[in-house]
Amino acid sequence: MPEQLAITITQTTDYKFEVDFGELFAPILADLPPPLGESAGPSPEHLLMAAVANCLSASLLFALRKFKQNADAIKTTVACTLDRNDAKRVRVTHLNATINLGKTADQFEHLERILTQFEDFCTVSQSVQAGIPLTIRVEDSTGATLK
Repeated sequence: MPEQLAITITQTTDYKFEVDFGELFAPILADLPPPLGESAGPSPEHLLMAAVANCLSASLLFALRKFKQNADAIKTTVACTLDRNDAKRVRVTHLNATINLGKTADQFEHLERILTQFEDFCTVSQSVQAGIPLTIRVEDSTGATLK
């Protein structure tokens, strides 16, 4: 059965908007960077990167726990490329995610199976990839690339 989620954003001043999650969470302030805004809060691009990073991290944790593995401290960094399209409008043209597991690869069992399936669990990245290329790299605590 489909699930509906909703938020409300309300302009407070200039390009500052209060993001209201309802009764679930405290609101946050979002803002654009200069020259339009004042960077008083995360930009829409920051919120997009945070959503991708959070979903990928949670999906990898879920996949690890399916095999009773503990990653210790998963750390995910997402960067985006902003560029102008043919109409000269700024767009997010690419996302790069790097997930660090916090342990060496040899400390995990079933790692190949985990790394093969975890992306499929991520609602946000799988949805975003339909319109924005997303490169995902997983590394262990030494920085060795695992995927």
